Amino acid sequence: MTAQSKYRKTLIACYLGFVTQAIAANFAPLLFITFSRTYRLTIEQLAVIPLTFYLAQLVTDLAAAKFADRIGFRVCVVASQVLSAAGLAALAFLPDALPLPLAGIIAAVILYAVGSGLIEVLISPIVEACPFENKDGMMSLLHSFYCWGSVGVILGSTLFFVLFGTQHWRILAVLWAVLPFVNAFNFISCPIERLVEDGESMGIRQLFRTPLFWLLALLMVSSGACEISMAQWASAFTESALGVSKTVGDLAGPCLFSVLMGISRAVYGAKSEKLDLVRTMLCCGLLCFLCYLLASLASSPVLGLAGCALCGISVGIMWPGSLRISSQKCPKGGTAMFALLALAGDLGGSAGPALVGGVSGASGGDLKTGLLAATVFPVLLTVSLLILKRTVHRAD
Repeated sequence: MTAQSKYRKTLIACYLGFVTQAIAANFAPLLFITFSRTYRLTIEQLAVIPLTFYLAQLVTDLAAAKFADRIGFRVCVVASQVLSAAGLAALAFLPDALPLPLAGIIAAVILYAVGSGLIEVLISPIVEACPFENKDGMMSLLHSFYCWGSVGVILGSTLFFVLFGTQHWRILAVLWAVLPFVNAFNFISCPIERLVEDGESMGIRQLFRTPLFWLLALLMVSSGACEISMAQWASAFTESALGVSKTVGDLAGPCLFSVLMGISRAVYGAKSEKLDLVRTMLCCGLLCFLCYLLASLASSPVLGLAGCALCGISVGIMWPGSLRISSQKCPKGGTAMFALLALAGDLGGSAGPALVGGVSGASGGDLKTGLLAATVFPVLLTVSLLILKRTVHRAD
């Protein structure tokens, strides 16, 4: 029996795990206007929802670095699916059950954010531990399912609202919760290997004392910032640049961005054996820089949209590629390394959009100026890769 056939169920469970994370990250933002109208929430109150999601995910990343190995991968990854399902289902009931609807929303968000954080920490090392020959391709293909999940939740939710109306969003929340609930049973029974043998993995303190780890962390911060800065602001940028409705803006902005990002990861997954990962990422860093420039400086709205969309291609392999490089250069990093790298990626994913928003606000609401400031992130990525390449070359 080949590794591919033996671990097929593991791969399917991990693919669906990333789809679950995409649902957790993208479903609630689609309901912001509905929440505002139904529960009379202000913009400031709505802003607490994504802030809570990412803070809870960051805390989970940090905590998982300590407890995941002790508790065991299987228990933690099953918990990730159960918590995600419980949080999505709770979103349909808690806002109406509690005296303060926002408190109900936040409680539900925390539940599925903890699940999402565990997914982020555990899924990649689970696949990394499987004895596949083409690890680069497997990792890239794995992460493409987050993109397909993002596209699916945007298109699926939009279609549901068109057919049945936004007033039935609670039903849709429960329907989305079914996927992680079913996937929990996949993780209960699928084969899961250890990434590093007991006693051989590096601890947090040991990683912090390793200069290479900080370079890898910077690579993850840059990757997260490059991806999420454009992903989070794509809808608003498309609406403001093209003057279209929110529905069209969501489809032309973040949805198209996710499609191209998924295609990028899938294509690299198929062609990875013929490509050098570091060189490919260097090319992607340059393309990302050019895409941000095009989006921010183009006078034509169509060219600006092209820069936004093509950015999806450029950032596609950054996150999975950074994880794969880290595993290659620091093979005994173990779960702690993956957890801390996930934390670094999330920090970049928080800092990048914050920089775009802050600079845009300071310039009178001009998103193009904010996106221009974000060009610093692909530059950081490229510099990190060059230093890494030079350092490893010297070591060899």
